[in-house]
Amino acid sequence: QVHLVESGGGSVLAGDSLRLSCAVSGDSFNVQAVAWFRQGPGKEREYVARITWIGFNTYYASSVKGRFTVSRDNPGNTAYLQMNNLKVEDSGVYYCYSEGNWGQGTQVIVSA
Repeated sequence: QVHLVESGGGSVLAGDSLRLSCAVSGDSFNVQAVAWFRQGPGKEREYVARITWIGFNTYYASSVKGRFTVSRDNPGNTAYLQMNNLKVEDSGVYYCYSEGNWGQGTQVIVSA
């Protein structure tokens, strides 16, 4: 089983940046990719970005493309989500996901 722990959330102003981290442990050798999702107040959880663990290929939702960058350390087992030019609508709890496992989430609040 893969264990995921997010960190790095906080409260910022619109236009600011944040970097989220997702530490991967457990059966990390089985990890094919790590994805980021978010859930805003009163909204459904939505896909944000994904990185393949071996090939480092990255994919983004259209709402964040050009502002967010997903990466991972190498060597190591941490995924990152660099979020620039944050908007109020980016607020929510951000989760990482891999191989059927979710982290506990980290909250991001963006104020105007």
